[in-house]
Amino acid sequence: MSKFQYKLLSDAFSGKDINAGINVLKSRQLTMSKVTENFEKIFATKMGCKYAVMANSGSSANLLALSAIINPLFKKKLSQRDEVLIPAICWSTSLWPIVQNNLKPVFVDVDLDTFNISVDDLKKKITSKTKAILLVHVLGLSSDLDKIKEIAKKNKLIIIEDTCESLGAKFKGKNLGTIGDFGTYSFYYSHQITSGEGGMVVCNDSRNYHILKSLRSHGWSRGTIFHNYFKKRYKKLDERFLFINSGYNLRPTEIQAAIARSQFRRMKQFSKIRNENRSKIISSLTKNNKWNNQYTFLTPKKNIQPSWFGLTFLVRDDLIIKKKNFLKFLSRNGVENRPILSGNFLNQPASKLYKLNKKMHFFQNSQKIEDSGFFIGLHTKKLNRSDVNKLTNLLLKIEEI
Repeated sequence: MSKFQYKLLSDAFSGKDINAGINVLKSRQLTMSKVTENFEKIFATKMGCKYAVMANSGSSANLLALSAIINPLFKKKLSQRDEVLIPAICWSTSLWPIVQNNLKPVFVDVDLDTFNISVDDLKKKITSKTKAILLVHVLGLSSDLDKIKEIAKKNKLIIIEDTCESLGAKFKGKNLGTIGDFGTYSFYYSHQITSGEGGMVVCNDSRNYHILKSLRSHGWSRGTIFHNYFKKRYKKLDERFLFINSGYNLRPTEIQAAIARSQFRRMKQFSKIRNENRSKIISSLTKNNKWNNQYTFLTPKKNIQPSWFGLTFLVRDDLIIKKKNFLKFLSRNGVENRPILSGNFLNQPASKLYKLNKKMHFFQNSQKIEDSGFFIGLHTKKLNRSDVNKLTNLLLKIEEI
């Protein structure tokens, strides 16, 4: 008998996805071109925003958004050491673009019922130096965005929504990532849609869109509204290579765009199946005769339509001591598992290296999530009864470890 395998995502690509990539290879146009542009337009339209800029990863999308708000072409650019609020439960490349752009991250605790930034703690952390909020929509959920928008408006704060793990989730019917000034998404392998690697940053301001395009591609003017202005003033230079800004090379390939576009057409279908699989697993656990409230699960609030990425667990307090060995047990038995993002990021060695918590603030809820939380994947193909039963039996062994 083959060993039971339950990965974060299993067999992500359909034949149509693979053929979309093969067609690009056959065209011999591999570098960013018309397929990428077409996917950007489709993505923006379907998500309900004006502009979308594809990047080679969600991390790069975050880097572009943070680089845009400190850029000299940005209308109200931030200054060095301006403060950006960020939840303590975050991914490393949600955080590091803040540091890399000479801004100061200020950490905020999260709510236990959403794993997202705490509105109450956010209010306490605002100072005269606070200029932006970087939200991290965790695993398909969000905070109360009405309250956050109200706070941002009152304090004139930029909102960047890291939606890398929550593509397709909605707040009051509006897609997460399209509510703030910038939104970012990831198409990494286990996410809601995947092109292996890939990402997107969206906005509704034309000037910001063209700043993002310039930053993505070396800082040149090509394809931006700034091109004619600089072409007239630098007539001696080759207008094809006018470098008007700082920049990176964060462009995707046409293969990534083609596969992501193919997957994007099935996003609603994927979301529906993930939700069904989640319900099956939770139901199987809670109806089992060995169920003893070993875990608590997230319950979406009324304004949130989730797009689940993974199934999260908080283990019962008396079982926390068993969690480390239990996760090793799951791994040995074929169940891939992860911490909730990177846990309380203030505990990470890199946080110490960059002295991000000099005053040694304690983040109670973030620490609780790190100590007791983990997640497993939710697949885009329907789970059969046998696999659900195997998962259930393994997950309920935590008391026996």
